[in-house]
Amino acid sequence: MFDFTPATKPTLYFIGVTTTKSSIMKVFPKWAEALGLGDVEIKGIDLPLHAPAEDYRRVTQFLKDDPLSEGALVTTHKLDLFSACRDMFDYIDPFAEKLEEVSSLSKGGGEFRAHAKDPISSGLAIESFVPANYFKEHGGEVLLLGAGGSSLAMSIYFGQEKWGDNVPKAITIANRSVPRLESAKQILAGLNPKIDMRFVHGPVPTDNDRLVSFLPPYSLIVNATGLGKDAPGSPTTDSVDYPMHSLVWEINYRGDLIFKEQAERQAGAKDLRVEDGWNYFIHGWTQVIAEVFHVEIKGKRLEELSAIARDI
Repeated sequence: MFDFTPATKPTLYFIGVTTTKSSIMKVFPKWAEALGLGDVEIKGIDLPLHAPAEDYRRVTQFLKDDPLSEGALVTTHKLDLFSACRDMFDYIDPFAEKLEEVSSLSKGGGEFRAHAKDPISSGLAIESFVPANYFKEHGGEVLLLGAGGSSLAMSIYFGQEKWGDNVPKAITIANRSVPRLESAKQILAGLNPKIDMRFVHGPVPTDNDRLVSFLPPYSLIVNATGLGKDAPGSPTTDSVDYPMHSLVWEINYRGDLIFKEQAERQAGAKDLRVEDGWNYFIHGWTQVIAEVFHVEIKGKRLEELSAIARDI
């Protein structure tokens, strides 16, 4: 469990499962230097998947009360932490209210603030590899493997009215457990009348294989399960059969990444574009750092931080 010793300098926390393995521990000091944040540091807080509510509350209370604990990025635990600690926040942003999750904890104006940054960061990452007017021109669908916060955020992103007709014909969210599916269905109700929202219980990887095989060409298939990073394995088997001309996104950038390797083996024959989670990682972190330390990160400054991270 985390050592609840008060911070001695402005500190950003990373609440996850295996935080010491993340590149951010080496990247953040260089980013802080480039951003002129001064003498600051980052610390990891590792909690088991679906930790007890009292653990989330204890961590959150510490961050709220400790003067030099500036905030935190939350990954993996976004839904569980929000559910356990909702009453502890002075401000909850609209995305966090809608998704019932929190990815950013920060302080400002005397408030302890909860934000859900994933609809923004996942959208920026998607825009980096999905061609303009992709769904309008090709009529593909989206398959989101996993019903956690990332899948909900991506659904919110795709469902925005500003896209007009450039939306997938259908978004299917598949998950191993029914309760998360039911929660996702409730949260995303009435998202966009142009999108057929489907929620499918798939307890084993072969169930996901079948969903992939039913997709039309030019679809987008996303591993948002955490398998490959937070736990070993892949949500699909080696026998998965991808639709032609599709996009395959492994939102993790570290771990065994078996899902990505499975898609890469078919990339040539199926004309697939396979992406990892690097841009998602960059946007996810910079969105939170900007919120916590009250700085603007975009344009050339964002490019500089991405280059620093790649060098490391």
